[in-house]
Amino acid sequence: MNSMNTALPFLITMGDAAGIGPEIIAKAFLEAPDDMAGCVVVGDVAVLRRAAQLAVTWHHNSVQADGRSPVLAVADLANLADVASVPPNCIGVWQGCSLVAPPDYGQISAEAGRAAAECIVAAARAVLSGQARGMVTAPIHKEALAAAGGEYARFPGHTEMLQAQAAAFLGKPVAQVPVRMMLANPELKTVLVSIHVSLREAIDAVGFAQVLETLQITHAALSQVLGRAPKIGVAGLNPHAGEGGLFGREEIDIIAPAIAAARAAGIQASGPFAPDTVFMRARAKNGCAGEFDVVLAMYHDQGLIPVKYMGVEQGVNVTLGLPLLRTSPDHGTAFDIAGTGQADAASLLAAIRMARSMAY
Repeated sequence: MNSMNTALPFLITMGDAAGIGPEIIAKAFLEAPDDMAGCVVVGDVAVLRRAAQLAVTWHHNSVQADGRSPVLAVADLANLADVASVPPNCIGVWQGCSLVAPPDYGQISAEAGRAAAECIVAAARAVLSGQARGMVTAPIHKEALAAAGGEYARFPGHTEMLQAQAAAFLGKPVAQVPVRMMLANPELKTVLVSIHVSLREAIDAVGFAQVLETLQITHAALSQVLGRAPKIGVAGLNPHAGEGGLFGREEIDIIAPAIAAARAAGIQASGPFAPDTVFMRARAKNGCAGEFDVVLAMYHDQGLIPVKYMGVEQGVNVTLGLPLLRTSPDHGTAFDIAGTGQADAASLLAAIRMARSMAY
């Protein structure tokens, strides 16, 4: 990511229109207008108008004591630059998909999956071409994405789709644009060696090259954010980090050599440490920084459970390694409560704040 024009908007993709994505976007504009200033939704105008009405009704029933209803309009923007003319109490929407009508809440559909994917692609291309500072993605449903078929069905989720868009923009094979997932909240950051693969595949993915590459990506991304080299604590794969080889040799044969290679290149990495304690050592508490700025976890659940246990409302997913800035809330589409007005915008707002803090 290069230096960014602060006058450019941040883009928010609407996610699956049958889920809570549009609702939390509307609630974010209603509850925190200052945080949402300069943000444009890449989505469907009709879907966002439905969501705005839902958010206004919820706000009126839950918050307003004087009988007055808040106002939240939706403007159809022809161009992203039109965000400057969007009035207060209004959501600017750039039509990024083709959708005949808003889908039923809580139902998996190919149409909703395709519309969500079209918005992701449109937003990514806009950011890559310099029309926006970064993107925040509302949740998508992986089954709906698969049901969409065609080119979208081959992607497990956001990360892989954005990686493909970045590779196409750079004119490189996807393999030459390695990315990693970071989950962060105010107390803890974790980066994963592997993402959405089976546990058996994740263990096989713990190789020297993969661990070293993850350390390199983490170092490069967080150095830009922190303005200094991050202190990276590396979790072991096995209980007690292998206990000197008694519980597995991955730490001795793979992880420790990768850490040594990273340190030789100037990366401040240390470990491998016992996975059941390293996250506590890294946690920032009571205004005091932890021992590490970030923990490198060997697989998905090892790294994400500690962060999510602290509360999904503050968790933010950040994709590292892309030539664009992308964050997202730490929750899914919540089909079970979609359309009920119960969705919480806190994690989306945290993702927007994180994006602003990382933009440079």
